[in-house]
Amino acid sequence: MINYIDIANQTARFLLQIKAVKLNPEHPFTWASGRKSPIYCDNRLTLSYPEIRTFIRQQYVDILTDQFGTVDLIAGVATGGIAQGALIAQELGKPFVYVRSEAKKHGMTNQIEGETHRGQSVVVIEDLVSTGKSSLLAVNALRDANCDVKGMVAIFTYGLQVAAQNFDEAKVPLFTLTDYNTLLAVAKEEAYITEDNMQSLNEWRLNPEKWSDDHMN
Repeated sequence: MINYIDIANQTARFLLQIKAVKLNPEHPFTWASGRKSPIYCDNRLTLSYPEIRTFIRQQYVDILTDQFGTVDLIAGVATGGIAQGALIAQELGKPFVYVRSEAKKHGMTNQIEGETHRGQSVVVIEDLVSTGKSSLLAVNALRDANCDVKGMVAIFTYGLQVAAQNFDEAKVPLFTLTDYNTLLAVAKEEAYITEDNMQSLNEWRLNPEKWSDDHMN
């Protein structure tokens, strides 16, 4: 039987250990959207550490199998989910495709790279979920290709309410190896952050837009 709490705690430790996740509410990061955030996450760093890469791949496989059983196809979301998805597909002996955020403007104008077939059951692999909008574009593309999307598995979610709403409306079950609350608990336990930092980090998750506006200057 899978111990989801142990998986979440160990994944959080690894992400903090290699600085795939950085927490700094006093000196916020600027996201691509221009918003300020006390957290920055780059799970692609896990690929550079064989022990951690293997651990994460196996947790993906275990959770996927536990929640969805046997599926026909593994699909990675470009770009962060491509390498993870390929590793998972290899481990399971399943076909693999990856999905762009939009169709290419040249060549075959594909949005899905690889071969799909009508009625195939598929689990989508993502590395990080923020609002969920870009992740769900991949789900929509697969559904448009007449695939049966069973759900999504990701390494980490910020746990934003808007993401929960988006996945609920799209009827896509989402499972993650770890999450924001677990990360903060582990970070506090291992002295990556102080008690004073916790309030600011919790305020950001509850209202990222207001937190960003308050820290723009």
